[in-house]
Amino acid sequence: MTVKTLITFSLLLAAPVAVSAQTTSRATAVHVQPDEASAVLKLVKPGEDLPEAAPAMPAPSGWSAVALAGPHEVFVENRFIGKDLDVKPGSPLHLKPKSDSPVLTSSTATDEIEITGLRGRWTQLRVNKRVVAYVLGSLSSSISPPVPAVTTATVKDTPISQSPNPQPVNARPGPGRQIERTEAERTSLAALPRLFEGKLASTRSPLRPRRPYDFALESEDGIRFAYVDLTKLLLTEQIEKYLERTVVVYGVARPVPQTKDIVISVESLQLR
Repeated sequence: MTVKTLITFSLLLAAPVAVSAQTTSRATAVHVQPDEASAVLKLVKPGEDLPEAAPAMPAPSGWSAVALAGPHEVFVENRFIGKDLDVKPGSPLHLKPKSDSPVLTSSTATDEIEITGLRGRWTQLRVNKRVVAYVLGSLSSSISPPVPAVTTATVKDTPISQSPNPQPVNARPGPGRQIERTEAERTSLAALPRLFEGKLASTRSPLRPRRPYDFALESEDGIRFAYVDLTKLLLTEQIEKYLERTVVVYGVARPVPQTKDIVISVESLQLR
């Protein structure tokens, strides 16, 4: 046996063993609260990866806390949206556009949040953060035995220099870690066109001062949640046809300067 063969054999024995991701052997429901009657955020099917355990979070007896990765589709009341279209820290993020719907989490100043639409007095968001959820029973009871995979090492004549501080590969951001984003990136996200739905109403009235825009979108209870700018539209029909009716508009939302209002620069308009 040559010296090179001995070295290769030794490296094979000393090579690290890669363990496959933990998968579930049964269907596992991930709840928003440690209660079987609470909303199910995700159903992990047999053979799929389980969420990571969150041992630092307390859980009642019979339940396990897990960290569920994003992004998540949530809703926040318009009153929690700032004049720069940012979500105020501490705002409750609901699973549905209803005040009695479950709260998934609360917003923080470091959250990566994208506005994806308006639903009356609610704003639809996509938040990319890990949230704490709950699984009934122990995670170990749902895990299939891992299958070890042996990795081989390559023998080279020249030594390989290693960095004194190697960086982990595919490192995931931990809960609460700030996601760096430039001002240009924030502006570009806010400038993306979205779909908005509401009742089209006129803001013109002889009994009050003229509003900055002649039309607005209202919720079902008649509360204005955004002005609409129709100057980009080439309307072949009279706009009165759409008044007091539910419409779907496509456009870019932006704050009205020196106010807390929002205006949508409409690119298309149609009846729902």
